[in-house]
Amino acid sequence: MATATAVLPKTKGGGFLIEEREPEEVFTPEDLTDEHRAIGRTVDQFWVNDVEPYIEEIRHGNHDLAVKVLKKSAEIGLVAITTPERYGGMELDLTSLMVAAEHLALDGSYSSWQGAHAGIGTMPILLYGTEAQKQKYLPKLSTAEFVGAYCLSEPHAGSDALAAKTRADLSEDGTHYVLNGQKMWITNGGKADLFTVFAKVGGEKFTAFLVEKAFAGVSCGAEEKKLGIKGSSTCAIFLDNVSVPVENVLGEVGRGHIIAFNILNLGRLKIGPFAVGGSKNVLAISTRYAKERKAFGTTISQFGMIQHKLAEMAIRIYATESMTYRVVGMIEAGLEDFSWDRADAAQTMLKVVEEYAAECSMIKIYASEMLDYVVDEGVQIHGGYGYHQDYAVERAYRDSRINRIFEGTNEINRLLTTGMLLKRAARGTLPLVQAAQGVMAEILAGPSLTSDNGDGTFVAETRLVRNAKKVALMAMGVAYQRYFAALDQQQEVVAGITDIIMDIFAMESSLLRARKIAGSTSAAKAEQSADMTAVLTCDAMAHIEQTARTVLAACSEGDALRSNMAVLRRFSKYEPVDAVALRRRIAARVIDAGRYVV
Repeated sequence: MATATAVLPKTKGGGFLIEEREPEEVFTPEDLTDEHRAIGRTVDQFWVNDVEPYIEEIRHGNHDLAVKVLKKSAEIGLVAITTPERYGGMELDLTSLMVAAEHLALDGSYSSWQGAHAGIGTMPILLYGTEAQKQKYLPKLSTAEFVGAYCLSEPHAGSDALAAKTRADLSEDGTHYVLNGQKMWITNGGKADLFTVFAKVGGEKFTAFLVEKAFAGVSCGAEEKKLGIKGSSTCAIFLDNVSVPVENVLGEVGRGHIIAFNILNLGRLKIGPFAVGGSKNVLAISTRYAKERKAFGTTISQFGMIQHKLAEMAIRIYATESMTYRVVGMIEAGLEDFSWDRADAAQTMLKVVEEYAAECSMIKIYASEMLDYVVDEGVQIHGGYGYHQDYAVERAYRDSRINRIFEGTNEINRLLTTGMLLKRAARGTLPLVQAAQGVMAEILAGPSLTSDNGDGTFVAETRLVRNAKKVALMAMGVAYQRYFAALDQQQEVVAGITDIIMDIFAMESSLLRARKIAGSTSAAKAEQSADMTAVLTCDAMAHIEQTARTVLAACSEGDALRSNMAVLRRFSKYEPVDAVALRRRIAARVIDAGRYVV
């Protein structure tokens, strides 16, 4: 794959909880190559020339025009960035795909068309298809001659995908399967030419099939009337005795769940740059409005509470951006020397992405909730105008909401994150038990008299991150001791642990990036990243303490609970920063630039 990032050390998924990293060991946006930045500029130019002139029509449901624009995108390779050249793609690295996603995020309606086609519409074949299937379909997908779609959800099987009722029965002569059923909420459904359809062979074996729209018996329902992304196509797909050749089975019969879950990992990661790009746009729009809107004799950008909002929007974008590109770097490190020419290329990529499945789930949760916060505050900054359809923030507000449902709901991903890490610990592939035992030994030994080593920079933030990890390990240990194998039935507890772990990943990713920036770039950029990190780490620790209290109270009582609370107070103790002054400084830089800045 071309346009590779710098080589980073290989790490284990979830390893951040029990290991410390140096700034040079993580990938940040500052490490993007000239080639990556050129891709961003190419997307920006494509947007101005080929999307913006037609965006209003697309938003109002002109699907033919949306497909026409999608084909224009394909002409410059943007729908097949990671697809090998021999199938019509650009054969670039994962980072290139993420950069393009960020720059395509200016409008939810169009980005849904391109995101679904290039992602869940193409990736299943790229990663699981036979050579014959790839040769037949990938060139058509790379040019958008075929529009791709992904059919997993059903009327009564959304998050519980394995409860699907769509059925596939092998014909008597063994040449084809007959599919019957209904799929729901299919993005691109109204214009798709090729569907990845999940059905149960014989009513039992969950399997993926490549189904062409031209196959007899395939039809689509009416367009759904949605809250947001109104210009995207979302409809039901009906399968009425559809004859699908046996050679169109994707992967293995009975192994469809492997395809479904692994493809979603990449989709979850991709929500990170989509949310970052969309939120940067809303912050710029909101900043511009705040600088123009006058009240009480001055612009509202001079009001402290407006500055608080602008600063907090920037802080959360910074954290999400830091987390997202860190995970991209982790995956790229695992793909060192990767080549599509290798016979095991697809298996290698899948294995590496699966290694960081928990991190991908965290990105999906954190990014989607960050974007929801940013668009909500964007509406608030605009006041009554933010509630009016003539203003961009109103549309952004509605478009954002789907991201907490896309690619598995945030609730499901909260359960998956901690669940996956605990399973790895049980298998011995992630030494969480040993790390937890180390924390218990430290607790029994009492407070250390030694102070943190360091040169005086980021000492407080580093201590917060270290102690937050101890809180996470303690909470996981106490919860597991209380419920053992039944812990997965305690959803509130599991979700709370995930929130703690996710805050830690945000804290550490932001801190490592700030340390890297401090050693290599301008003073203004270093000050902005340091200020945002200082506020973020303190706020995250406060949230961690609150969440941990809830978790520990659900898992212990009496003297045990009082003991756990004492330990929690010890680990979560910190001296607060002057967040008001820091946010004012952060906001001042944003206002001066008129956009998100680091």
